[in-house]
Amino acid sequence: MIPYGRQHIDDTDIEAVVEALKSDWLTQGPRVPAFESALACHVGAKFGIAVNSATSALHIACLALEVGTGDIVWTSPNSFVASANCALYCNASVDFVDINIDTGNMCVDALAIKLANAAEHNCLPKVVIPVHFAGQPCDMKQIATLAEQYKFKIIEDASHAVGAKYFESAVGSCNYSDICVFSFHPVKIITTMEGGMAMTNQQSLADKMRLFRSHGVTNAASAMRNPAHGPWYYEQVELGFNYRMNDIEAALGCSQVKKLDDFIVKRNKIAEQYNERFFESDFITPLTISDGCYSSFHLYVVRIANLTQHQQRELVETMRDKGIFAHLHYIPIHTQPYYAELGHKLGDYPNSERYYREAITLPIFPNLTTSQINFIADTLITLVDSLKR
Repeated sequence: MIPYGRQHIDDTDIEAVVEALKSDWLTQGPRVPAFESALACHVGAKFGIAVNSATSALHIACLALEVGTGDIVWTSPNSFVASANCALYCNASVDFVDINIDTGNMCVDALAIKLANAAEHNCLPKVVIPVHFAGQPCDMKQIATLAEQYKFKIIEDASHAVGAKYFESAVGSCNYSDICVFSFHPVKIITTMEGGMAMTNQQSLADKMRLFRSHGVTNAASAMRNPAHGPWYYEQVELGFNYRMNDIEAALGCSQVKKLDDFIVKRNKIAEQYNERFFESDFITPLTISDGCYSSFHLYVVRIANLTQHQQRELVETMRDKGIFAHLHYIPIHTQPYYAELGHKLGDYPNSERYYREAITLPIFPNLTTSQINFIADTLITLVDSLKR
């Protein structure tokens, strides 16, 4: 089976992990701050806060921005549920902004209209979380302009987009946001097995997120309320969580980040090969890459118009039967039963719902071969052509 995503681990990665296993540190040791510094330097951010998952990073990002009861957070319905759940963890409410059907990303025009309406009804969001779907950056300049106008904060959910660029600025630089979040799950661009990181340029936010990731406990004299009783002394000053990354994961991350640029080049070449194969198809449309965007291509997604649900399922199941793990990203969050119980309903975000009916995710990872790419493309073209006859 050709998976839709796969980690790329080589001998240098293995050696880095073995070295960490032989060291004195297995939990939070020197490799965690080394990984934070390496990635922050790579993307041009001042601070990186490593945690055990991107979901944890989203949660502490919301906490650092003081999201709480009575607040509203907006995000994209075309994402994994974690992009919305992080606000609910803080007892805030969640709403969504529909997508641009061609990119899969939050539609800036829809955002502007929704903000204007929310301003009239005094229900503006405290935070907006644009999702860089499949690795393509959202239109962050326009979103940042709207943030300045309507006074909301921005968390970039860049779980798909480490290594991507937006007008020559690396995603993660936080040039247009308060916080940016990465994921290092094995199917992502680089991996730490499980793990995530929050990037920011603001010292106060970095300090808060470090506190929230580790039980709200500190031994820094400047943060404690009382004089230290001795060198063992610490205080809990916030209600935090055990969201820490360990040194074994960070060792793998330090090794993987050295290969990041190479991984992105390979993923873009694979996407180009797919695009060439689908160029003459009347039915298969790859997602559009916007001007100024350099995608990390965490996912390679095509749209096939006018599919019935039965045809879409048949396509995916037949491809899997042929050894190709076709998949679908994502089921619109607002249609999930839990969110339906919160008042969201089918029909609220028509572009996201249409996208879901048309989308299929094809395999992409650095060591996918040309023969595999051609096999995948030939299979999909043949199956789609037979459906459309």
